[in-house]
Amino acid sequence: MNPFERWGKGVIRGSAAAVLVAALLGSGSGVYAAEAVPSSTTIPSIIEKTTASVVAIIGKPADGKKVWEADRYNLAHGTGVVVRSDGYILTNAHVVKNMHNLTIVTSDGKSYAGKTTHYDEESDLALVKIEAAGLKPATFASSSDIKVGESVMAIGTPLSFALRNSVTYGIVSGMERSVQSKYQLIQTDAAINPGNSGGALVNMKGEVIGINTMKFVEYGVDSLGFAIPVDTVQYVLDHFFKYGKVKRPTLGIELGESWEAVVGSPSESGLEVTYVEADSPASKAGIKQGDILLSIDGSKTRNLVEYNEILKKYLPDQKAHLSFRSEGKGKEIDLVLGEDRSGQDVFQDGDGSYIDADQGKTMIGDSHYGWSMKYPAGLVKTNQSDLGDNVVFADAKGEFAVSIRIQEKQSRDLSPLGLLKKLNAKTADTVLEKRYVDGVPQPYAKLVAERENGGYYQVRAFLKDDKIYYVTLLVNNDESTKSESKRNSFTDLLDSFELKFDADNGALKDISAYQDKNTVTTDYGLIFDLPEEWARKEYVPGLVFANKDGDQTLSVRISSAASGDTLKDWAGRRENSFKDTYVDGYREVQGARELTVGGVPAIESRYSFTMGDKWKQSDVLYIIKDKYKYELKLSYPKTAAGEEMDASLDGLVKSVEFPKEALSKSLGVIQDEDDLLDKNRTVTYTSQKYRYSLQVPEMWSSGGDYDLDGESVSASKAFSFEGGKLDDYGG
Repeated sequence: MNPFERWGKGVIRGSAAAVLVAALLGSGSGVYAAEAVPSSTTIPSIIEKTTASVVAIIGKPADGKKVWEADRYNLAHGTGVVVRSDGYILTNAHVVKNMHNLTIVTSDGKSYAGKTTHYDEESDLALVKIEAAGLKPATFASSSDIKVGESVMAIGTPLSFALRNSVTYGIVSGMERSVQSKYQLIQTDAAINPGNSGGALVNMKGEVIGINTMKFVEYGVDSLGFAIPVDTVQYVLDHFFKYGKVKRPTLGIELGESWEAVVGSPSESGLEVTYVEADSPASKAGIKQGDILLSIDGSKTRNLVEYNEILKKYLPDQKAHLSFRSEGKGKEIDLVLGEDRSGQDVFQDGDGSYIDADQGKTMIGDSHYGWSMKYPAGLVKTNQSDLGDNVVFADAKGEFAVSIRIQEKQSRDLSPLGLLKKLNAKTADTVLEKRYVDGVPQPYAKLVAERENGGYYQVRAFLKDDKIYYVTLLVNNDESTKSESKRNSFTDLLDSFELKFDADNGALKDISAYQDKNTVTTDYGLIFDLPEEWARKEYVPGLVFANKDGDQTLSVRISSAASGDTLKDWAGRRENSFKDTYVDGYREVQGARELTVGGVPAIESRYSFTMGDKWKQSDVLYIIKDKYKYELKLSYPKTAAGEEMDASLDGLVKSVEFPKEALSKSLGVIQDEDDLLDKNRTVTYTSQKYRYSLQVPEMWSSGGDYDLDGESVSASKAFSFEGGKLDDYGG
């Protein structure tokens, strides 16, 4: 687990009492030696001066593509700071990332619909706009005035939206901290809890010195929070309002820190160039892998945070003077900086302009399985199967739960007795009622049972075509059944269940989760969709997926891009390798086509080949994203070529995404074996057990089972290669 937690989108759950207790226990602590503790009359006046500039942010969270998982009570919240009187709110990027239907609540209790207008993940800052005037902008301190030991207060929305504009007290514990961030941070012991992200860290003059961003969370560690300092805040705001984004310069290189820098020890070693992008300013200036960057215009680059802080002084297309050590010698370079275009935009969509996206929805149902029922305001979806054939709702107050489960491929001519017998296996409790109800609009079998530990449940079974719909109401305790109105409301809810779904009814919410495709998420920062029946091939190395028949496959190959390599050169090498493998008459190549896949330039090539019998065809996508090469090969019999396979390729292309959060932080260099391949090189295979040896091309792959000494445990040995294999039998 990452001990550094971004305290932004706390989920609003649990009792108000529990939240209140947690909040009261979360106050800051510390010994304040650097300055006198402000008087009790001073602190309220400072809070009164600054809290009007701090707002609460609430919205609906969305996890990847499963937006439907968020119900009306599953809400995320954070904090923001007013920076302009016309409605611009500064917050953390991680607060609003994937947050929909934003609502901003000011300190005086007014609510406004909000929309993210600017977003910068590198600095973890974003701007939200509301349609309001006359807001009170925060006053920002001068970065030179911030001192270690000075008293500060954190204002935010910890744990619950009901606790907005809470204040905690502490000191500045440290400056120029580097903790999993691109830029330097302020350390503070003022309590920062879930929901505080994006809030203000203010000094005793009522000036904002930083934007709270994260906290170190680990057993035995207390009061270790961090804030983005005001100089970075002003840098990002200046770019937001001037350019609409942060215009970052780049050298076009990847840099690695020394051991001392990684562990936090003082270092003068500089930064090692680990990768050089093709056609980048660094490549054109002759910078190579292994060079050591020592300084930029005289400012030392001893670690990555120091390097990024220096680049804040520059814009793309400006000149910079770099000092390097290359092959043991000093090297001075002047170059024109390029522009880093790897920043991420945020796009917000949602179910409407309301925080409660279900506002106006009085019914709920599933369009795929064809059912609907009443939707009380307190009903919360707590669980749903991947296909939507099993869904569970619970009352927000915990009084009851309802589940709908669909069993498919049942007998279409099941009798009333047969349907009633289906309920026999549903209970071992005391049965209060069991009968077949020949009602309108649909008949059903009914079972009511009493639970030993209190409460009761009712199950109704409906038959439609080859499906049985089991609707179960579980009442948690006897108290909920003593009231006649409660019993009537439960019965009314069950009576509202219908085996139909009216798509034209605007008051009916569709919760269908059925999909005819499945999403594959890899650790390589790559996500794509496949048809539902496709699955990963077992016992096959690498990422290989196939349809049920196994005649259509998708193989995914990821490797590191070599310094200076280009997409066109790589695709060209792969095409030449294919041509070298098959002779004329046994291969066909359709020219490379340039396109965009997942927002990244790509090349598509189509190859056909045969071994003299049936022809196979492959559509290959070549993509270079950041430091990695992605090769996606869709293969199938050539006889299957046509509109269907073209549609499959088009669906794959449209579904590919490269979200940063999907990229494993442990991912390192993955050598492309083709870069090391020598087709003329042979290796000697020797079997001591069977007393023979032979030379085979190194590019051939071998299989088989081996003992601990590396000896084959069988009398046969097989070597496979493109187009065939060599079997050698011993005995």
